[in-house]
Amino acid sequence: MRQAVTTLSMWGERHFGYTTLRDSTETLGDERWPQIPRLKEDSVIEEKEVEEDSGLEQTPTSEEHDAVVGLASVLPMDSPHGGEQDHDLRRQLEAQPKVCKLPFVAKSEKEPGMDGRGGVGGGGGGGGGGEGAANCVATPSPDNDHPAGILDEAATPPSDSLGEVAPVWVPDSQAPACMKCGAKFTFTKRRHHCRACGKVFCVVCCDQRCRLTHLDGKEGRVCVSCHFTLMNRSAPKDQRRVWFADGLLPDSDARDSTGTLDHRPSNSSQPRRPSVLGTGGEVVDADAPSGWGMGALVGSPIGSSSNLIPSEGLPPILTSTGVKGDYTVEERPSEMSLMVELEGGRAEPLVFVLNANLLAMVKLINYVNRRCWCVMTKGMHAVGQAEVVVLLQCLPDEKTFPRDIFTHFIQLYRDALAGKVLNHLSHSTVSRGLLGSKEHAGFLYIRPTFQSLDGLPLPSQPFLFGILILRAETPWAKAFPLRLMLRLGAEYRFYPCPLFSVRFRKALFGETSHTIMRLLVDFRFYRYTLPVVTGLMVDMEARSTCIKIPKARHSELLKALNKSNEHVLAMGACFNENADSHLICVQSENGQYQTQAISIHNKPRRVTGACFFVFSGALKISSGYLAKSSIVEDGLMVQITMESMVELRRSLREMKDFTVTCGKLDQSDNQECVYIQWLDQEPRFNKGISSPIDGKSMESITSIKMFQKSEYRANGKVIRWTEVFFLQRDKQANGPANPTSYSRLTERLARAFCLALCSYLKLLKEDGMAKLGLRVTLDTQRTDYLAGSNGQALPSQYMKILDSALMPVIQAGALQRGEGPLEMEFIFYIQENIS
Repeated sequence: MRQAVTTLSMWGERHFGYTTLRDSTETLGDERWPQIPRLKEDSVIEEKEVEEDSGLEQTPTSEEHDAVVGLASVLPMDSPHGGEQDHDLRRQLEAQPKVCKLPFVAKSEKEPGMDGRGGVGGGGGGGGGGEGAANCVATPSPDNDHPAGILDEAATPPSDSLGEVAPVWVPDSQAPACMKCGAKFTFTKRRHHCRACGKVFCVVCCDQRCRLTHLDGKEGRVCVSCHFTLMNRSAPKDQRRVWFADGLLPDSDARDSTGTLDHRPSNSSQPRRPSVLGTGGEVVDADAPSGWGMGALVGSPIGSSSNLIPSEGLPPILTSTGVKGDYTVEERPSEMSLMVELEGGRAEPLVFVLNANLLAMVKLINYVNRRCWCVMTKGMHAVGQAEVVVLLQCLPDEKTFPRDIFTHFIQLYRDALAGKVLNHLSHSTVSRGLLGSKEHAGFLYIRPTFQSLDGLPLPSQPFLFGILILRAETPWAKAFPLRLMLRLGAEYRFYPCPLFSVRFRKALFGETSHTIMRLLVDFRFYRYTLPVVTGLMVDMEARSTCIKIPKARHSELLKALNKSNEHVLAMGACFNENADSHLICVQSENGQYQTQAISIHNKPRRVTGACFFVFSGALKISSGYLAKSSIVEDGLMVQITMESMVELRRSLREMKDFTVTCGKLDQSDNQECVYIQWLDQEPRFNKGISSPIDGKSMESITSIKMFQKSEYRANGKVIRWTEVFFLQRDKQANGPANPTSYSRLTERLARAFCLALCSYLKLLKEDGMAKLGLRVTLDTQRTDYLAGSNGQALPSQYMKILDSALMPVIQAGALQRGEGPLEMEFIFYIQENIS
């Protein structure tokens, strides 16, 4: 592995003027590899019609440019390229094999007629034989006038390797006419090279497009003959072989990984081939398929589209071959046969491919005595989004899959890429109908608390459950989702709410003109809503009520306080997990909103939670009351005097406890108290999340989601920085206080990490290291970092590369900071670069 990484770095240094090894370049400088000329497949523009006698200067491909554009801006350009050097290196190509990527259907051995040069052998029918094959050396561009040698049918690659290896290009000067119909080329009748066989045709004979392996699954123009061959060469039932680069089954947990997994099937008869240098600058295994990793596919024909759901039928499906990590892709599965499998009690979920980075896993289950579809995602974590689970109650005699959920998952994925992510009590809507009804508006997302999860095939944390909502309930999902969640719990007798969804049910809310919320929320344009402070809860007990506010959320409360009316202070509360019951609001048939309560089954009611509180300063001193408290719908209303309102606001700003005594002045025995308390302890968050470096728990550790404007791409892969955890900060930053003060430092560290590993994304993903962690420690006594994946540190060759890229940034950050210790952990994901 050390040799392979070194080779890539030396190659990039010579031809693009940068190095990722820096200090180690001198020790590894003896290794020299020739430059492989750029093939026509790396370009998507059509051939020029002007014949050039002089050689064209080499230019990096789009993928190579993306990989080095960041480093090239900060590192010196050491050596130019092109011209005589390329001519000398080109003559050495016969001694070096080209990259020969595996076909979609794995073979135990290469065809005997195959050769490293141009994908055809020197003998037999593959390469045109001897001298012809030697003269037909691939050139940097098909628009050339170099001698082509013998150009006949023998130059076509064998049908088994057609489209899998780069063809030998026929020069334009040797093809004055179409090599199929014989039409003469003119100024208006242009030449077109077939990306599969390399021959020159007119537009009529070369008007088809196919996905080719040597183009990394991208579409390329092919002639009608090659198109026919490629279409008829499909495996039975449109199956292709793919791999999970992490070696895990779709429903397994990556946390079980204890090291780098071997994702190749065991086959003692298959020889192991050495690594070779690819045309894009990456080092690849000649026998290894192109990796997708961590729930994505390796060597897949799926393509680079962001949506693989057809207009009719089901998306492609994965089927296990019995070897761990080895799957086949069925592109047009039979819905009837899949239903038979599910109804027959299939143990493992069906795995549908929504795009190269996103899977949907489907299973029929019995949950709380209900027959339900269980549909969940795998791949959302890589875009900073929690995985989503939908439990949909089956209809009687239902024989079709809920395809609309697949489409909605694609929309959620695209929203996450744009920075719009879902959290607890978030919602998503569709303008048209959903799941067979125009009244189905979307989903409300919740974290499970007291609900049973027994028997559910769940993704890794974090994940959310989506509950189907109706169009009439959408205003409450937008303005006050906690009320809607608890109302669903009362309807189906689950505390606090059910995890399953029911289609074609009756709406739980309708007209909003008779609720107190119309005074606090703009239901028409949503210009203002009821502010909610994270972690704020209301505990109601006999003769006392306590409003608890975490001290770490003081800044959130100040924002709400500054925007509130001088005479009214209203805030929403969070669901109180410490309570054993909760106030809910029910709308009667005549449109009136009434108060009810739900509780945990077979548990006595001691503490009841409320959904909001309102302090009103309209109480007159002459009323004879100190203050009045009452329950309104599913919240608490407290009427106080204006003098008490001023004191209340002052205590909130100064983070001091406050007490409001309610009752008549002359009846002290019947008085009740409303307490406002500041808590040192925050509610638990980031439950079940662990570090990819060493498995350290991240529970209750403050984190910030990151959505970059730019991404780092190379070799068909993209690396994203999705989150940063603050493991240790100074006392003032123990909570989420002003995390933007670290933004510049975190951005520099993340950028240096991504650029250092940009050229090795393909290697990392093939080795199952698609989720990466970087832990940085800044202190006056120590500055250090750790990088790892799957619970282990990265291999030494990557650590050496990171040393030269990260240590200058870390040391500069330590010098500029004059504060206490700082320890952060960055989370990165490597994905396929899809459109």
